[in-house]
Amino acid sequence: MLKKRRKRIYTLLMMICLCINMCVYIPMKAYAAPDVATPSYVVMEASTGQIICEQDANTRRSPASITKIMTLLIIFEHLKSGRIHLEDKITTSSYAKSMGGSQVFLDEGETQTLDTMIKCIAVASGNDASVAVAEYIAGSESEFVKMMNDKAESLGMQNTHFEDCCGLTDSDNHYTSAKDVAIMSRELITKYPEVLDYTGIWMEDIEHRTSRGTSTFTLSSTNKLLKQYEWATGLKTGSTSKALYCLSATANKDGMELIAVVMAAPDKDTRFADAMTLLNYGYSVSNMYTDENKDMLPAQQIHGGVEENVALVYAGEFNYLDTAGSNLNDIEKEISLPKIVEAPVAQGDAIGEAVYKLNGKRIGSVSILAADSVEKAGYLHYLRKLWLKYLVS
Repeated sequence: MLKKRRKRIYTLLMMICLCINMCVYIPMKAYAAPDVATPSYVVMEASTGQIICEQDANTRRSPASITKIMTLLIIFEHLKSGRIHLEDKITTSSYAKSMGGSQVFLDEGETQTLDTMIKCIAVASGNDASVAVAEYIAGSESEFVKMMNDKAESLGMQNTHFEDCCGLTDSDNHYTSAKDVAIMSRELITKYPEVLDYTGIWMEDIEHRTSRGTSTFTLSSTNKLLKQYEWATGLKTGSTSKALYCLSATANKDGMELIAVVMAAPDKDTRFADAMTLLNYGYSVSNMYTDENKDMLPAQQIHGGVEENVALVYAGEFNYLDTAGSNLNDIEKEISLPKIVEAPVAQGDAIGEAVYKLNGKRIGSVSILAADSVEKAGYLHYLRKLWLKYLVS
């Protein structure tokens, strides 16, 4: 009898263990890899920089006109710094006019505003406009290209080197990768979202004013995705016989911004079809958790300062992209702050952090900063405090 009971208990325990193992090893939601013809691609979520899927993403390839993403990035950096302005008048040189390939047919000596030149670059992929702006900013295209390569290095674009500002060159020393294109695309659209006001233009007229008179020229977008994909916002196309067909496609659906880069697609139709497939895949597997961090933080106690406390603020919002089908309601936030901080404290100093965990695992954090500066208290400060205390008493 005892033997039978032990056997039943053993069987029951084995069943429990089996059930536990089944629960532990249930696979996460699986998604089939996107089926595309493009050999090199990347899909990236813009706010986090997280790569959702990729293939042959670090292979160095000729970028053609998606080179102009870096050209636009340098332009918008200079706009933000105030060194140039949208109203600036830019004169086309004979060298800029001589550019072949995709162009807006600027004449030597023709003057256009920077605002119009940006449209010529972003909408119609004008090589002539790109060179004219490069010369205006840096004095020459070669000096501008140095800026482009310096920026690529600072962004960690390890498989990139530029030889010109428009991608027209056939040089083997002009290359980038799908991942690097995604990196510079992300930098452009997150730092300077106003660029999307230009890349979202489908068609617009400009006027050529030259010594021969005035004529109208219609800028027509090279990015057909603007008409084919309802959430498309940009960004840049490119094609040469060497590069084949390239595209950095940006889209915004329900507040989630994705970047899909395709390089060396066999034809233009495949380029756009594959970009749509990749964007759809990215949206289908992605869920975003966002904490705007607008809750109040406690004041931080300061030791040895002219103030006893300092207000705290978050460094920014927290974004977490999940592609595993997790329940994002299970994310927990923990505030980590020291009991006391020694003076002096400078405004913006990191005091602590908000730590985010999912199922007990840390998934990210946001720094908590001092909202103001607190100087270290000196002898006179303590003397004044004693005097004020005496007067009150």
